[in-house]
Order: sequence, then C-alpha cells, then structure tokens
Amino acid sequence: MTSMTGAPPTGMHARAAMVLAERWWTLVLRGVAGVIFGILTFIWPGASLFALVVMFGAYAIVNGAIDLILAARKPAGEQRWGSLVFEGIASIVAGVLTLVLPGITALALLVVIAAWAIVTGIAQVIAAVRLRKQIRGEWLLVLAGVLSIAFGVLLVLFPGAGALAVVLWIGAYAIVFGALLIALGVRLRSWGRSSTREAPPGAVPVTR
Repeated sequence: MTSMTGAPPTGMHARAAMVLAERWWTLVLRGVAGVIFGILTFIWPGASLFALVVMFGAYAIVNGAIDLILAARKPAGEQRWGSLVFEGIASIVAGVLTLVLPGITALALLVVIAAWAIVTGIAQVIAAVRLRKQIRGEWLLVLAGVLSIAFGVLLVLFPGAGALAVVLWIGAYAIVFGALLIALGVRLRSWGRSSTREAPPGAVPVTR
C-alpha cells in the first residue's frame, strides 16, 4: 500500500486525513478501551455471562460514540465518511442490545459480537482503502479491520466452543485490536505534526 512520507497532503481525501490526524487521540482512546476490556476478561475469565455482557456493551457504546464524534468533524464537502457513521451506529446498536437484554443467552451474545466484529472490520478496511494514499500507517487500520472480520468469522464457525475458550478469544482479540489502534493513533499524531510543519501557505492545519 502507498503511504505518505511527510509531504503535505492536498485534496478532499487529504482534508479527511488531516482531520484523522487532528483527532488521533480518538483512535488511542478506542485502543485503550479495547485493551482494558481485554485485560479484564483475562483477569476474570470465570466472570458471569452478565458481567461479560455489561463489559462488552459498555465497550461497544464507547467505541461507537467515538466514531460518530469523529465523523461529525468531517471537512466541509467531504462525502466519504459513511463507513465511520456506519461503524459507529453498528457499535452503539450492538452495545445497547446487550445492555437492554441482560438475560441474553451465551449463543445470542456470540452472534451479536460476531456481527459487530465483522461489520466494524469491513468499515475499517473501507476507510483504510480510501485514505491509503493520504496517511502513513494505513496498513494498521487494514490489519485491525481484517482481524475484526477474522474474529467474527471464527465465532460464527465455532459457536459451540467452551465458554472459557470464547472469553479468552474475546480478550485476546480486544487486546491486539486495541494495540493496533493505539499504534495507528500515535503514527497519525506524528504524521500530522510533520505535515503541519511542511504544509505550504493555505494548507489545512492540524490543531494539536
């Protein structure tokens, strides 16, 4: 994939990339939330289904809210933020469904998590492909999206796996996924700063 080497970006997608760089902390926040969620599942692998439902619901809602906040900051005239909105709404819906149905069965919870992972993964891959020529480190977003899709498919293919195994799968996925988002956020921060320093007069600035 093509990545930026520090040259100031131009064009509509470039403005979108600069907004992502400006809001690098949202990716880091999502990543931290994922890592915390994953660590909690390893600390309490025997937690009740209700506890897992609450943790996942809270994580999905926070994840979706951050996506919608970022989408609301799209540059004027930019029309290609549908994947962020879609991912945000899907995350919030998944989180709310689990929280308003506290008696959800283990199988139903797996279906919700699998669908959420696949949908958000597809949205992330689409976003990365659209911005591949504008941002440095877009492969991290692609990898995070592919990981989400693979995780969702794994849950669909093996719904009968033991409860402990599934919890550990979820925990490992959340930690790796979160780490990828943190790494991407840090790279975007660095790229945004270097692009701002090198930007010509009239270029879109990055507010830090």
